[in-house]
Amino acid sequence: MTDTAWSVRESVTEYETGWYDGGYDLVEQPDGSTKRYYWADLPAAVVVVAIDGDEVLFVEQYRPTIRDHCLELPAGIVEDGEDYETAGARELREETGFTADSVTHLQTVDVATGVLRHERGYVVATDLRPGERDLDRNEFLSVTRVPRADAVEVARTEPANDATLEGLLVAATDGYL
Repeated sequence: MTDTAWSVRESVTEYETGWYDGGYDLVEQPDGSTKRYYWADLPAAVVVVAIDGDEVLFVEQYRPTIRDHCLELPAGIVEDGEDYETAGARELREETGFTADSVTHLQTVDVATGVLRHERGYVVATDLRPGERDLDRNEFLSVTRVPRADAVEVARTEPANDATLEGLLVAATDGYL
């Protein structure tokens, strides 16, 4: 990798939505030319691989953006002051009702680096205890249990979700599945 930074001549936020900001950076490229590189800036998110015995907890929800129902891992925004483990434990409880006695951070990644400023953390949650869900007003989720041995294959079924598939692959690589 080269260690030459590209100079940002100008950074412009063109819109703010309350969910994310969007804009561009005017960047000087190595040949001296300039180009606008557009971006969307989203808050950090967490994805939870929740393992309960021989099963992984998924949530099914409708995704208006793609106009389809998706079977996904529990996930959500990392709130101010939270680390990935804390956010993962909270999202797991809110979306599934389960509380984890153990939450371990597996990996942090930058997502879609060609267009997004968005960091995603993957955690694995184990030693689960059932409880009550606390869904947000816009969450209409159902909890689905999938055998650990089938979790990756289920995640590959259309419509496949990047965060779910990545989370399961990281967990499998680290020996959790």
